Amino acid sequence: MNLILTGHKGLIGKLLKTRLENEGHKIILGLDKKEGKDTNFLDDYLPPVQIDMTIHTAAFCKINKCIEEPELGHLNGINSFKVLEFCRKNNVPKMAFLSSSRTLSPEKNPYTAGKLYGEELCKAYKECYGINYLIIRPSTVYGGDALDETQRLVHIFIKNALLGKDLVIYGNPKTKTLDFTHLEDFVEGTLLAINHPQWNKEYNISGNEETNIYDLAKYIIKETRSKSEIIFKEKEKAQPQKVYLDISEIQKLGYSPKIKLFEGIKRNIETYKKFLDEGKLF
Repeated sequence: MNLILTGHKGLIGKLLKTRLENEGHKIILGLDKKEGKDTNFLDDYLPPVQIDMTIHTAAFCKINKCIEEPELGHLNGINSFKVLEFCRKNNVPKMAFLSSSRTLSPEKNPYTAGKLYGEELCKAYKECYGINYLIIRPSTVYGGDALDETQRLVHIFIKNALLGKDLVIYGNPKTKTLDFTHLEDFVEGTLLAINHPQWNKEYNISGNEETNIYDLAKYIIKETRSKSEIIFKEKEKAQPQKVYLDISEIQKLGYSPKIKLFEGIKRNIETYKKFLDEGKLF
């Protein structure tokens, strides 16, 4: 297939691009702000060939920053609109949208609002313009052989442990949980959905392990032999305190997460040790 991929320089986008190209797909256009191209580029872009599908992974995904600056969540929604408008104007028949598991949480904030807007736009453009969609909801993705420049939780915990800084847990350490997803598992699940003939579906993808954040922090400190302290603070505004996804729909396509959390964390620690030795850890 001829594809357009947004966010191809991000943690997820990099591996997804590699896997898609290995399967024989052609990335006709990659859009990423790191290369100076955002969705505004699509306003005047005329594809040289018929595009079979767009895959929209690009987004600002730090909830606390979206609460501080609500426009960031709003822009996520606007960017989804721009990608779907490109599809409509250029007769692109399919759109795969990376949303977020946080849309399923009771806590609401500008980030989840922007992602929910994107989900509803996908459904609207199917009903009004016949563009088939996939809504794929990742849950706390981590891992891979690159730095997580977005600085999600696992990145922060491992980095701080290696540097001897405090690991901060916001919320009740006895009850706060997340359902993490190793990058390789997430991309595998995404490809299963994209390659399946049944579209206009919503798929949640996770490691299928609800994990206590305090247990995770203790494990990272032990594995890094760190002298870091674990600090507890009040829960952050509108941040989910308990996350466990129902992944039954993607399991019907054969998805089964291969990498257990603590195994993946071990791998990540070794990768980050190399970055530390090379002076690349930030």
